[in-house]
Amino acid sequence: MGPDRAGEMTMVTALLAATGLVAGLYLLGLLGLALFQREMIYRPDPTRTDPADIGLSDLVPVPVRGADGRLITSWYAPPLHPLAATLVMFHGNAGTNAARAHKARLLLDAGYGVFMAEYRGYGGNSGRPSERDLTADGAAILDWLAGRGVPANRIVLWGESIGCGVALALTERISPRGVILECPFTALADLAPPYVPVALARLLMRDRFDNLRRIGRLAAPLLIVHGQLDRLTPPAMAQALLAAAPAADKEAAFLPLAHHDDLWDQGAEKPILDFLQRLRNGTPFD
Repeated sequence: MGPDRAGEMTMVTALLAATGLVAGLYLLGLLGLALFQREMIYRPDPTRTDPADIGLSDLVPVPVRGADGRLITSWYAPPLHPLAATLVMFHGNAGTNAARAHKARLLLDAGYGVFMAEYRGYGGNSGRPSERDLTADGAAILDWLAGRGVPANRIVLWGESIGCGVALALTERISPRGVILECPFTALADLAPPYVPVALARLLMRDRFDNLRRIGRLAAPLLIVHGQLDRLTPPAMAQALLAAAPAADKEAAFLPLAHHDDLWDQGAEKPILDFLQRLRNGTPFD
């Protein structure tokens, strides 16, 4: 074998080795995604906060027992008027209810009831979050409210980011008075890293939060609020959800200067309060 041929073989060997290394790293990354996906999805803050310490003395901590017997403490205040709506709120994957105090304050001052659902592993609660458990805990909250005389037609389900998936899942259990979604996504797999094909992500992911599928059966009035500058959950996903929703009463507010986490700094409260007022002025609560 001449020197040129030997050089070519060396280059081929090196290329194959490099390709094998890249493929190995890629497979290792996929394995990491499969094994540690929930650590990537959820960012629990275990800090327990008393709502009175952050200006929400109207709200009281309430423990609700889930289907598996675990007690999850959330915050609740009934409406000022017995026929006013109660907002059942499911926050995003990071932080706790304490970081959403401004939302609750606005709703309480407007006379609405507020149930700020907390998650397993968040806000001093034990356990680890998953789509199945968060949805089951949400169902337990609805049962808890029903046991205290709050029917489904006086409940507005409210989701923020990953909480949109919980709220939409619960619309398969009850027919709420309305649904509010802040910065929703079509499905969790659609947010997978760019190097993971969506079809592969759907196979690997245990928590799916397939909002696009669920919203296709939604009959309740719907409001979507989204930031036009949101790079985490692109506005196109919110537009797809709005188009897929069959509800006769549906609308969206796309805030031109808002990103994913600053909707309320950019005026989200106005379309939300307007939507709630339209619900209040519509078909009377029975």
